[in-house]
Amino acid sequence: MSANNAFHIAVLAGDGIGPEVMAPALEVLRRIETKSGLSFRFTEAPAGANNYLATGKSMPDTTIRLCEEADAILLGACGLPSVRYPDNTEIAPQIELRFIFDLYAGVRPARLIPGVPSPIVGADKRGIDMVVIRESTEGLFASMGKGVVTHEDARETMVITRKTSERLFEFSFRLAERRKARGKPGALACVDKANVFKAFAFFRGIFDEIARKHPDVKTDRLYVDACSAMLVKRPWDFDVMVMENMFGDIVSDITASLIGGLGMAPSADIGDKYAVFQPCHGTAPDIMGQGKANPTGMILSAAMMLDWLADKHGLEGAAEAGERIDRAVDKAYASGMKPMEFGGSDGTAGITKAVLAAL
Repeated sequence: MSANNAFHIAVLAGDGIGPEVMAPALEVLRRIETKSGLSFRFTEAPAGANNYLATGKSMPDTTIRLCEEADAILLGACGLPSVRYPDNTEIAPQIELRFIFDLYAGVRPARLIPGVPSPIVGADKRGIDMVVIRESTEGLFASMGKGVVTHEDARETMVITRKTSERLFEFSFRLAERRKARGKPGALACVDKANVFKAFAFFRGIFDEIARKHPDVKTDRLYVDACSAMLVKRPWDFDVMVMENMFGDIVSDITASLIGGLGMAPSADIGDKYAVFQPCHGTAPDIMGQGKANPTGMILSAAMMLDWLADKHGLEGAAEAGERIDRAVDKAYASGMKPMEFGGSDGTAGITKAVLAAL
C-alpha cells in the first residue's frame, strides 16, 4: 500500500480500444507526477475477453491479487461482442470486480466541457455538471448468472438490502456535501420507482432515514421515468442523483450523451476500501487499432482516481493534481480541439498531445 505520496496502481488495459486509451492516461499521470510531488508505480495485468480466449477465465487469480494489494485500480475497457460465455453473456471483469471488492457506489460524473457539443439547446450557456451514483453490487444485477430460464418464461430477481443502501446513501450525502463545499449546489435526488415496487419503496424509506442525518443537503425524490424526461429538458437543474443498479446503468448513458457521448464520460466504482476507475465507454472493436479512440473519458477517470486517493489519504496535493488534469482537458477543448466523433480530425494522439500541452 501507499507510503506518504507514493502510490501503486494496478493497470488493467483490457480489450479493444482499452489499451489505446489507457496509454494516454498513464502519460498524463507521469506528467502530473513531475509537477505534483506524487509518485506512481504502475503494474499491468491481464483481464477481459482476450484473456478468456487464452485461458478460459476473464481474469487470472494474479490480477485479482494485484488489485487487492494496489492503492487503486485503473481499468481500460473489457469484453468483446464476439466473445461470450456458454450462457451467451459477455466477458465482463469490470462487473466481476464490483462484486469481488464490494464496490457498491458507481460514480458517473457528467460535466459539459467548454467547446464540446451537447444535443441540448442552451446547454453551452447554462452548463451541465452533475453526478449519477449507481448502486453497483445488487439491484437487478444481483441476479447476474442466476436467472432461471425455461421454455415458457425467464425470471431474474432484484435484491435491495438495508446494509448496502445505507452505505450508498451515506456516500451520496458525503459527495453532495463535498460538492457544496466546492461551490456547487450540493443537492441530492433519490431516483426510483417507489410508486410501483415494494423494493423501491423500501429503498426510498432508507434514503429518508439517512436524509434526516444530513439536514444541510437539499433533497428530492423522483421517479426514474420523470427524471429521464427532465434530464433531456433541463439537465442544468440536476446536481447529484442516487439510484438502483439497472436504473443507474441506463440513466448514466443518458447523462453521458448530454455531454458529448460515452467517450467524454469518466466513472469510478468505489467501496469502503477499494476503487476502480474506468471510462464509461465499451471496447469499440470497430475502431480498434485505427488511432480514432477518444481517451478523454479515461484521462478524466485518472483525475477521479487522484481525487479519491486525496480523500482516502488526506492528501490535498493529490486533489490539486486531479483538478489540474480536469483544467488541462478543459483548456485543450476550449482551444478548438475536435475529436473524430464530433466530426473533427483529432484522434487519440492529437487529443493526448493537446492535453499534455495544456498541462
